[in-house]
Amino acid sequence: MGNSQKSITKQKLLDQRYLAMARIWAQNSYCRRRQVGALLVRDKMIISDGYNGTPSGFENECEDENNKTKPYVLHAEANAITKVARSGNSSEGATLYVTSSPCIECAKLIIQAGIKRVVFSEKYRVEDGINLLKRANIEVVQVDEDEGQ
Repeated sequence: MGNSQKSITKQKLLDQRYLAMARIWAQNSYCRRRQVGALLVRDKMIISDGYNGTPSGFENECEDENNKTKPYVLHAEANAITKVARSGNSSEGATLYVTSSPCIECAKLIIQAGIKRVVFSEKYRVEDGINLLKRANIEVVQVDEDEGQ
């Protein structure tokens, strides 16, 4: 196996492991309909994390009495990006690992945050976020959840 093949295999293994960690992190979400987790990684270091939920200080209930997601619930990606901004760290050139592909609103934040790569396992029902990321020349990779387990 050549060096480039080894590095591809090593990167895929890292992708699978960080996604597995993002899946575990998603379990922190209080949302009943869907739990999503995200990790921001730069230079093989986790620089931020997030999961979907209500803003700090709000009740830990994501759904209303009709089981609809409340309009102010933050997505995992938005939580990870705002958390890294508050930390004084930079997301420039980072990879975002997220359990579900980003929506278009999160894709805009990803672009503006300087994130260069997005790795996800499950496709969101609408693919406009993925399409926007690709248009911005951000590498988008889908990793099968069953691979490498």
